[in-house]
Amino acid sequence: MAKELELKYGCNPNQKPARIFMKDGELPIEVLNGRPGFINLLDAFNSWQLVKELKEATGLPAAASFKHVSPAGAAVAVEMNETLKKIYFADDLPLSPLATAYARARGADRMSSYGDFIALSDTCDEETARLINREVSDGVIAPDYTPEALEILRNKRKGTYNVIKIDPAYRPAPIEHKDVFGITFEQGRNELKIDESLLKEMPTRNQEIPADAKRDLLIALIILKYTQSNSVCYAKDGQAIGIGAGQQSRIHCTRLAGNKADIWYLRQHPKVMNLPWKDKIRRADRDNTIDIYISEDYMDVLADG
Repeated sequence: MAKELELKYGCNPNQKPARIFMKDGELPIEVLNGRPGFINLLDAFNSWQLVKELKEATGLPAAASFKHVSPAGAAVAVEMNETLKKIYFADDLPLSPLATAYARARGADRMSSYGDFIALSDTCDEETARLINREVSDGVIAPDYTPEALEILRNKRKGTYNVIKIDPAYRPAPIEHKDVFGITFEQGRNELKIDESLLKEMPTRNQEIPADAKRDLLIALIILKYTQSNSVCYAKDGQAIGIGAGQQSRIHCTRLAGNKADIWYLRQHPKVMNLPWKDKIRRADRDNTIDIYISEDYMDVLADG
């Protein structure tokens, strides 16, 4: 591992020079393939923290699909029924627990996940790599890769796919810094541990929360920790089903997350699952068409021609 890594450019092509570096010690990452950019690494480091916390809180393998420094989806390895496998387009591949987690993370909001950066809590196996290989994605970060998985990912996107290995034992300094307008901000890292201890005090008459609901509450809280504020998250069955982020109004966040959750439910309707597709339709075109079909603009899909 190196002390610094030169980047192609910063957030925008005009922002040069660009690099990441450690003031003390070596970088906790190794780039096994590709050349990640500034935003790629912001997504990688934030998504890695998210899946690491999901794994610690639930004991299950976890995956996240990140876009523009917020999760488009995140999930843990809860077994899927045949309907979910079909709407996530993962019914034709063998799925390991880690692959199941990524299928859930990617499938929740496929439009937002297009071109994502992926984080995996565990060693990337061949099943997960094969699932990643057929999606449009910028890169992946994981603690390790099996030889078979690494071979698959190194050949993705004509050999330019970003594959990053991170040291799972790495712990950042407790004080963090950020420069804005030439001025350095300093604060303690957000080290709040999210676990079942947070759910003990319940201001409700009903004091019983089912185990799966507790799990989903923890998943939603951890996801929101790594989502640009304001933010709202709907979670069910071990995964986010609607994330609304980065809006000035919490009302708009709730509408956005709720609309995504509605789409997640409606995708499971038999009419949607049985739409007749043309041969060789692009995966992204199919996903976008489903969203339009579910929306108020459905005639754009049903009209003649």
